[in-house]
Parts: sequence; C-alpha cells; structure tokens
Amino acid sequence: MTLPSHEVADLGLARAGVRRVDWAERSMPVLRSVRERFAAERPLEGLRVAACQHVTAETANLLRALRAGGAEVWLAASNPLSTQDDTAAALVAEYGVSVHAWAGMDPASYDRNLVTVLESRPHLLIDDGCDLVNTAHLVRPDLLDGVLGGCEQTTTGVIRLRRMSAEGELRLPMVAVNDTATKRMFDNRYGTGQSTIDGILRATNAMLAGRTVVVAGFGYCGRGLAERARGMGARVVVTEVDPVKALDAVMQGYTVTTMEEAAAAGDVFVTVTGNRDVIRAEHLGRMKDGAILANSGHFDLEIDLAALEDRAVEVNRGVREHADEYVFADGRRVLLLSEGRLVNLGAAEGHPAAVMDMSFAVQALTTVWLARNSAGLAPGVVEVPAETDTEVARLELAALDVRIDALTPGQEVYLSSWRL
Repeated sequence: MTLPSHEVADLGLARAGVRRVDWAERSMPVLRSVRERFAAERPLEGLRVAACQHVTAETANLLRALRAGGAEVWLAASNPLSTQDDTAAALVAEYGVSVHAWAGMDPASYDRNLVTVLESRPHLLIDDGCDLVNTAHLVRPDLLDGVLGGCEQTTTGVIRLRRMSAEGELRLPMVAVNDTATKRMFDNRYGTGQSTIDGILRATNAMLAGRTVVVAGFGYCGRGLAERARGMGARVVVTEVDPVKALDAVMQGYTVTTMEEAAAAGDVFVTVTGNRDVIRAEHLGRMKDGAILANSGHFDLEIDLAALEDRAVEVNRGVREHADEYVFADGRRVLLLSEGRLVNLGAAEGHPAAVMDMSFAVQALTTVWLARNSAGLAPGVVEVPAETDTEVARLELAALDVRIDALTPGQEVYLSSWRL
C-alpha cells in the first residue's frame, strides 16, 4: 500500500494508535453518525482539506469523518507538545491522512510543517489558533489561490481572524466554529475546565482543596475552570479586564481582584485569556514560594517567559514530567508547567472524547456547509448556521437518550405573532 505524504515519529506505533482512536470513538457517537452519513453521501468528494489541529485521538475521528466524505486530508500540529505519536502513525498507516507532526518538534519544524500542508493546494482549511491562516497570508500568500474558505476552532483564533478582517487583510471566508453555543458550552466550559485541572494534577500531584487558585480570564474557558477548581475545594480568585465578565464572576461568588493583588495570595495560577503578558515580572516578584504557573489560553505568551527566565538565578528542568522549577535570588521557587503552553494538552490528553464529539461534529458539518456555500460568501468571519448547532445538539441528546418537548402548533403561532 502506498502511504500518503508524512513525517511522523514512528509508523510502528500505528497499531497502538488505532487502539487509542477506537477507544475515543466509543465516546463520540454523534461524530460517528456524521461519518456514516458522509460515507453514504460523499459531500467532500474531490476536495483537499489542510488542517492545523492537535494531533489526538479525538482529532483523528474528525479526520476519519472528512475522509469518509471523500476529502483528501493533510494535517499539521497546532501545538509542538500535544501530538500523540501513535495517533499520528495510525492516521498515516490506517486512515490515509497525510500527517506532518511529531511530539516535541522544534519551532522551525512546526513552521515548516504548516507550509508543507498548504503546499497540498487545499480547497478548505481547518485551523486551531489561526496559525495555518496566518502562515498562508504572511508567508505563502501564493498558496491561497484556490482556497474556498476555512473554519476556526478556538477563541484565540477567532480573535486573530477578526483583527485581520477589520484591517482588510483576511482574504478568505472563515467560519467561527468556536462561537457556536454547543462549542462554547461543551468544549470551552466543560472541556477546558476538566482537562486543565487534569493537566495540573498530572504534572504536580498537587492538592487543590484548601488552596487558592487564581484564574486569569472569565470567559467560557475561565468560567469552566473556576467551577471545577471550586468543586475540588479550592478558594478561587478571578482576574479580569472586562467589567461585565468581572461582574458575572462576582455574582457567582468568586473573589475578583487585580493580578497584582492576587499574585501574593495565589498557590496556583492559570491563564485563560487569549492575550499576552497576563502574568508579568511585577507579579512574579510577589508570588509565594512554590507557586504553580499554568496556561490554558492556547499560546505560550500569557505568562511572560522572558521575565521568568530573567528573574531566575537557577532553572531546574524536568523536576517532574512537564514541570520546570525557577529559583529566584531570594530562594523562592515557582513551577512552570508545560513550558507555558497548553497544560491540558501538554501534561494531559486534552478534552475528554465526549466533549470533542460535539465540537468536531459541528466542525465536520460546517466544513461541508462551507464547501457547498463558499461561492456566496465574502472574505471575513462567518457565523456557523444556527441549524447546524441545533442539529448537533439534537444528535447529542439522542445519543444520551434524552427526550425534549416540541412546540405545539398554537405555541408556534404565539411565538411568531406580535398581535396575540
């Protein structure tokens, strides 16, 4: 069998990867039903899809659905630390996906792999953080010819796309998959909350009960993280720049303050803002001995790593797996997890498969919608059709064997008329 283009750690890991992918599929009934539909209808026949995603078992099941729909798929990693090498091998050897990704790749390889998948001359892009779109626009704009549009999976990525669009630089219609109700509810809130705690505990074996956890950012991700930390007995402090989100946190019973004040009180700090330099030099100077620093905000910019390096007089790499210890001149130590990258994927396995089931079902259905409707879309950020979100929610409820009411004809008339 001729294998698709690939650069992975070890194809010999494919069998283990298949077991991992199959295990994830057990918790992804909605995406499985979408894949079966795609296999019958072949809605992506003849199209090439270039994806920049975390190379995990859950992602593999999304790409299987696209392959079942007839697409040729090329994949690069969206994070140097999150690639499961056995999953990458299985995608190449068993599922016919062109994969250019391996765990722990250096920045130059990461960038090169993005260009490699773009050189497949894709019709559709699937991005996670806007790195693929950014590379296409800034490094290889010649490869945008023939691209119909794309989808973006993350809050950070949608923020970047909206900036590009506002400046008139975005040359494609890009669908904000992140902004659907099901994605924000399941993936951002429940998924990020659980998987971030999972990553912190795996990396540190720390006790959260009775300790102070500082959550920087109270969007959907921060809200989910705060809920789960409080559920484990932690005192939760929230920092925010948005008055409305800060007020929401106050009304939910959290202590809300500035990072300057929280720095001296916190035991564990987690950034989930999508911005940069949230924890800076002045905050590091106030932290307790033994403070733990983690990030779940996509890029390794939220914690000022240069300031951390400058302040440290000693750095002990790998004091635990995925944990580096920085020692300051006064003897205080802080622990940085996953190099400041996504702790839930660097130190753990990301969101549970049941969470990604809904997110990736939305992604798969939106990819087909985009392929069918791209000709009528102008460059810019596009919302996912509401009916797609509703369809995925209904499929998930069916998978959970949950029944809901339907509007009666009289109720439908009442809701559609202002005269009654």
